Amino acid sequence: MLAYIIRRLLLLPILLLGVTVFVFAIFSLLSPEMRASLYLSDVPKSPDAMERIIHKYGLDQPIHIQYWQWLNQIIRGDLGWSRTAQRPVSEALLYYLPATLELSLWAMLPVILIGIWLGILSAVHQNKLIDHTLRVFALVGWSLPTFVFGLLLLMYFYAKLQWFPPGQISDWVTREVINGSFIRYTQLYTIDALLNGRLDVFWDSLRHLFLPVITLSYVQWALLLRVTRSSMLETLRQEYIMTARAKGLKESVVINKHATRNAMIPVATMGGLLLIGLLNGVVITETIFNYPGIGRWAADAAIRLDILSVVGFTLFNGVLLVVGNLIVDLLYAFIDPRVRLD
Repeated sequence: MLAYIIRRLLLLPILLLGVTVFVFAIFSLLSPEMRASLYLSDVPKSPDAMERIIHKYGLDQPIHIQYWQWLNQIIRGDLGWSRTAQRPVSEALLYYLPATLELSLWAMLPVILIGIWLGILSAVHQNKLIDHTLRVFALVGWSLPTFVFGLLLLMYFYAKLQWFPPGQISDWVTREVINGSFIRYTQLYTIDALLNGRLDVFWDSLRHLFLPVITLSYVQWALLLRVTRSSMLETLRQEYIMTARAKGLKESVVINKHATRNAMIPVATMGGLLLIGLLNGVVITETIFNYPGIGRWAADAAIRLDILSVVGFTLFNGVLLVVGNLIVDLLYAFIDPRVRLD
């Protein structure tokens, strides 16, 4: 186990370097003038300014030199200027990340707990009414585009019932934050509301989170349900399960103690990747509900051809995916002691 962790940690920098090479290869398809213009914010785009930028960032150098200079900039946290956010890209990532993190944290529990529970329920009652119902539920969720489901929720629960508004918070909360009567400790409104003792702000934030969380959860439930069901059905056919039943153990003990834990390895892989996807920034969901996270920022940047912001978002996704995969692999041994990662 220790040897495996060391090998993976040693491999991590190589994988991260590969991510930067891939992103730079796409970025370098632009001409030096086009890339130089991306670094200009309020500076007049005169020929002299363009030449200074090209020389400053080494855009007239050979490609391998350009890559190492660009890599040094990234290591220093200089990802360029985001025209969409009107601030450096690195600051924009830190500015929009808390909103996406809050959305991901609230979506995480229903995605994992309900998705796995529905999958186990479907497998245990195979070919019964509840199994057929849940399979239809998963099929619809997997086939229905996210933006369609999100718009349906928005039209009914906001446009018709006026229950759950889009956005992150109401205008009156924004005014209190600006006036300084509401202190931002963690940049997560639900947690900060509790720390400030403001249950009204907490409830307002939950109302704004409800629809995007349900939208994310339904799509993820469908996938996790199918994976859990398949894994549980395969586990329930194993000989040790038949032996446990032959010994007269209660069905609940057979399912909960012997079958479920052994069926969780492929589910852990899928669940880990789903959570990484949430943290990467759910572009479609955040755009539909006007939620100010990194996903909506990236979508706005793409529409405005803000290439440096898109590059920064891509690098963030790549790093998170590589690190997340490492964490998921290491969780295998804790889920099933029989797994030895030597």
